Amino acid sequence: MKYLKIIGQKKLSGDVKISGAKNAALPLLASTILAKNSVTIGNLPNVVDINTLLKLLEMLGSSYSKTDNNTIEINTSKIHETKATYDIVKTMRASILVLGPLLTRFGHCEVSLPGGCAIGQRPVDLHLKALEQMGAVIEIKGGYIHATAPNGLQGATIVFDKITVTGSENIIMAAALANGTTKIINAAKEPEVVQLCEVLKAAGLHIKGIGTNELEIVGTKQELLEFKNFDIIPDRIEAGTYLCAAAIANTRLNITHIIPMHLDAVLSKLEEMGFSILKDETSVTLLPAHTIKSVKIVTTEYPGFPTDMQAQFMALATQANGVSIIDEKLFENRYMHVNELLRMGADITLQGHTATITGTPNALTGTDVMATDLRASSALVLAALVASGETNIHRIYHLDRGYENLEEKLMAIGAVVKRVDE
Repeated sequence: MKYLKIIGQKKLSGDVKISGAKNAALPLLASTILAKNSVTIGNLPNVVDINTLLKLLEMLGSSYSKTDNNTIEINTSKIHETKATYDIVKTMRASILVLGPLLTRFGHCEVSLPGGCAIGQRPVDLHLKALEQMGAVIEIKGGYIHATAPNGLQGATIVFDKITVTGSENIIMAAALANGTTKIINAAKEPEVVQLCEVLKAAGLHIKGIGTNELEIVGTKQELLEFKNFDIIPDRIEAGTYLCAAAIANTRLNITHIIPMHLDAVLSKLEEMGFSILKDETSVTLLPAHTIKSVKIVTTEYPGFPTDMQAQFMALATQANGVSIIDEKLFENRYMHVNELLRMGADITLQGHTATITGTPNALTGTDVMATDLRASSALVLAALVASGETNIHRIYHLDRGYENLEEKLMAIGAVVKRVDE
């Protein structure tokens, strides 16, 4: 096991190049199950979650080769296995994304109930209910979802009771090879969902309403699609994390290789806190604030403030002048980083899904802390950057799930970070 040793209060400056979006790459990799040809995918982040899904696809019978660390050519035409086993799925919830494409292509599959981050209940019942509406027969046996559709999935009108990103992605892929037209009402509008739709449309799928909450998809009656090569969009959450690194250090930093409009909600909150933002087509520069102001944040679905940035802004709020409020609306157990920030000297109180942070600049002190999930881990890294002394962050395998070359990127802008054996 490794941990990160960070020496705080070092001056940060320079540029950070953002990697491809993990949360876009995962459904796009799963979607290649619908392809009849080899597909080259560029800007693929080299992180644990991606390698886990590639391993799963390989176990199902696909093959891939890496041109470099961020480009692969993948061929799923020879998939012969339709069981996604527990030993893979337990490590990553996104493995559930193979359910829709496997079922629509083969008419049957078994997918283990997922594991992954313990940030709260994220049941797959919305996925299963929608597939049943499309004619699937679903049974849960021995910890596995057994799904069959002997006559193929049928087009249907799906109304999601609540917005679900992976649920939308799963049903979009399921609808691609179904018989007839599927309408998805209350679909997620995240950029990652939009890219999935755009890649499928480029592959010949008839799909309307991309970027809205109502999608209409005409299925191909199990005819596989001719995929075009594509690049993964930039990771807006990684970009937001490094913007928070600049903000918590109150320094100028340039974030490159991004799509700024994907960060509108994050940039708006940074401006509320007193930072100035310079934007061009592919980069954002954060300028220091005269005084870091407190902020009120409510997490919600895109284009609102992302739950995946809540922990990072909580770390930032510890350095603000005044009292900040964070209302976590999406996940009931997403405050596990609070106890670790308290160990560093933060002043945070919790009441239900609301956190109150009383900011005191330069009050954090380095100590031993433990990462509990992916984004909580990044909050501890941010706190460590401004804490006095040395912070040791344990269980950093959480960080490796979603941040590519984290230490290298931080050291390149002046942070003192070292990966050490326990």
